[in-house]
Amino acid sequence: MKTEITELFGIEHPIMQGGMHFVGFAEMAAAVSNAGGLGIITALTQRSPEALAAEIERCKAMTSKPFGVNLTFLPSVTPPDYPGYVRVIIESGVKVVETAGNNPQKWLPALKEAGIRVIHKCTSVRHALKAEAIGCDAVSVDGFECGGHPGEDDVPNFILLPRAAEELRVPFVASGGMATGAQLAAALALGAAGVNMGTRFIATQEAPVHDNVKQAILAATELDTRLIMRPLRNTERVLKNSAVERLLKKEQALGEKLTFADVAEEVAGVYPRIMVDGDMEAGGWSCGMVVGLIHDVPTCKNLIDSIMAEAEEVIRSRLTRLLG
Repeated sequence: MKTEITELFGIEHPIMQGGMHFVGFAEMAAAVSNAGGLGIITALTQRSPEALAAEIERCKAMTSKPFGVNLTFLPSVTPPDYPGYVRVIIESGVKVVETAGNNPQKWLPALKEAGIRVIHKCTSVRHALKAEAIGCDAVSVDGFECGGHPGEDDVPNFILLPRAAEELRVPFVASGGMATGAQLAAALALGAAGVNMGTRFIATQEAPVHDNVKQAILAATELDTRLIMRPLRNTERVLKNSAVERLLKKEQALGEKLTFADVAEEVAGVYPRIMVDGDMEAGGWSCGMVVGLIHDVPTCKNLIDSIMAEAEEVIRSRLTRLLG
């Protein structure tokens, strides 16, 4: 299947793995890329640019196929060494960068000069148009269903994707709620050139996370995510657990007086405890409503092959039959 995204990134299938904290290690990225998709290493999971350089080299040893690096620009009193991370990405010869968070315009000239393709994650059409205007090569359009940060507009992908298709000239992928071949076919029908999957790739054999995380995904339904930090306008979709319920009670009790310090215990620094140690009550962790569609833990190759086979069956057979 050829789309603008497969051509842009030099990949076989129009499927990306999104950047995920304490998930996007070399093992994850290489497995996705070897299966014909685009694997992504999460830069900020690596504590320094030097550690990222080593992780990129580890990934190169595991795959000869294209892979990318996610670099999320976060507001912070003491920001990460972004110049160092960008330098390492360029010097390591990475050819695709997924940016997210704040506007990446400051870093685009150096990335573009190095011949790197940049895809920026957006939760609204207006942000996607801005990404296009500053020179991003593609956009990841992230609907309200997504795990992590869905923005503040609450627009689901069945509206957001066709709106993006109306407005954008650059290609875009559908992100948020994606797990199946039928959804890939639907995303293509709505104007996307591929899909970006996060939560679905955590429930794979190669995902380098504790088995408790994978089992929690299998046990969950589409009703088991919660939105936290809405009063702080830093909304995050997470899987419900005792820490999340405790956090939501604080939000309700404190109302407009809520500060990040009030909920820091439930969200700050919890990812190693969850993803590495398997402590599923440690705090809130990003998880999409798509858990309702996840019923197994396949290899990345089996997952991507099955998605592509289903998408082809939908396009060639199921939809064609309706035309009689």
